[in-house]
Formats: sequence, structure tokens, C-alpha cells
Amino acid sequence: MPTRVHEFDWPDRAVVGTIGPPGARTFYLQVRSGKQVVSVALEKQQSALLAEKIDEILDQLISIEGNRFSVPTSTPIELVDNDQLETVQESFRAGAMSLGWDPTTAQVIIEAYPMSDVDTDDDDESPLDDDAQDTEMLLVRLPVGTARAFAKRTLEVVGAGRPACPICGYPVDPDGHTCTAAEG
Repeated sequence: MPTRVHEFDWPDRAVVGTIGPPGARTFYLQVRSGKQVVSVALEKQQSALLAEKIDEILDQLISIEGNRFSVPTSTPIELVDNDQLETVQESFRAGAMSLGWDPTTAQVIIEAYPMSDVDTDDDDESPLDDDAQDTEMLLVRLPVGTARAFAKRTLEVVGAGRPACPICGYPVDPDGHTCTAAEG
């Protein structure tokens, strides 16, 4: 089957948010354009890395003489989005992701692909079974200001989890923490 592409060229909203309490949060990349809303589950580390890499791209563009893309050094106040996620209906859980830059439109491009459910060690499946699976992807194009706001919010969401133990660095659960560094 052909790949179903959830494409957002100039989305009304693109954010990373969470559902659940710290320690049991599920991260979502949610994009909306009009009435179309797509939510893709991410790992915390994917969310953090995505935001860091977007900031890196934008910072590199600023360093180009003349900053011809008008990349902001910080989040434009009018683009700050601290609202909760809209109703989440998970489209897929992201596996591979890619990030790019389109100089013709001055947009950061995010692509997310679903995790593969196919077990590579399973030789019992016929190649026709793979073709029967409906594949999909998310393609989002963010203008530079929106991309800067997206990265800032994402890093704030990632950082709002459980506090780290000052001794071992592992997360401290609300129920307590057994510090491995303090024991030995």
C-alpha cells in the first residue's frame, strides 16, 4: 500500500506535550492545521534531541552573514504556546525521525516514521505480508520563529519531569528513591 503522509506545510500549531504524571508520561508531537490534528508518540529522548537539533540548525543559520532568513535568537513572544495538548488520538509511535532545512521557504522540516513492527528474525512471514501493512509518516514544515518556539517549549516539557537525585543523577520518584551511589 502507498504511504499515507500526514503533511503540514504551514501548521496552525505544532507542539510537544505529555499525558500522564512525571515518571509515567507519554510524549506526543501534535500538529494541527484547521480541523486536522495528528498526534505521534515520541520517547522523551527523541523529544529532547529533536528540540536540541532544531536549535542547532537555527543557530547555524543565524551565524550566516546577514541572517537572510531572519532567524530569531529567542522565541518570539507572540509564538509562545503553553496550552495543553488537544484531544490525543495517537496516529503512530515514532521510530526513525529526520530533520532538515528548506532554504526556499525558510522552514525547518520534521519527518517522523512509525516504529517497525516487523521482527527481522521471523522468517515465517511472506514478503506479501509486509506489503499489506499500511505505512504512514508525518511531514511538518515550520517557519523559523515557530521552530524556535517549538524547540523552547519542547525543552521545557522534557525538563518538567521528575527531579534528578543530586547524588546519583537518576530520577527521584514521588514514592521515594533508593540512591545507588549513596549505598556504595
